[in-house]
Amino acid sequence: MDVKTAFLNGFVEEEIYMDQPEGFTVVGEEQKVCHLQRSIYGLKQASRSWNIRFDEVIRGYDFVKNNFDPCVYKKVIGSSVLFLVLYVDDILLIGNDIKMLGDTKAWLSTQFSMKDLGSKIEHSKRGFLLMRHGVKLAKKQSPKTDKELKRMLDIPYASAVGSIQYAAQCTRPDIAYALSVTSRYQACAGEAHWTAVKTILKYLRRTKDVIGLRRWRVNTGRL
Repeated sequence: MDVKTAFLNGFVEEEIYMDQPEGFTVVGEEQKVCHLQRSIYGLKQASRSWNIRFDEVIRGYDFVKNNFDPCVYKKVIGSSVLFLVLYVDDILLIGNDIKMLGDTKAWLSTQFSMKDLGSKIEHSKRGFLLMRHGVKLAKKQSPKTDKELKRMLDIPYASAVGSIQYAAQCTRPDIAYALSVTSRYQACAGEAHWTAVKTILKYLRRTKDVIGLRRWRVNTGRL
């Protein structure tokens, strides 16, 4: 599942002011500034504010945080077990109870603006690679018309950057600089920015056998 505009859900702890946004300036009060009540994209503490907010909300639904990985949560009701993994604005849910899984998805949708992305597994003879649903690596998806801004609303730019960030933090430090550049334009991404993000994704895919962690099947049937 994807949390839409996740960073806007966090609350700011500091006193932060900003100029009135272009196009929303109050006539006659141009000298005044805006007092931020919530986090916005571009703040250095935006990701932390979002993580704190999500942690408070999910623990209020009886999820318990993992002591070794703070992005992993578990909920147990009798014999039903549900795991939740958060990476940036994306949520992975795994459990042995379909109803409990559905109830959790429905509850999350009441707390945040959510989109259920599903998943796609690409099989190969040597292993498999989990690909985010909706992220295509074909060149034809780059916006090419005058309606680029409108079309970009349907492009999972921020979600793709979040996935790249997760890879960079866990196993791929080689993409750290490219990530730092593309992550600057999440609120105003255009064709060139999306093309750059897809280039990073292509690079990760091409080098998956050289760098990173993978899961392999062996003759014993164990992983």
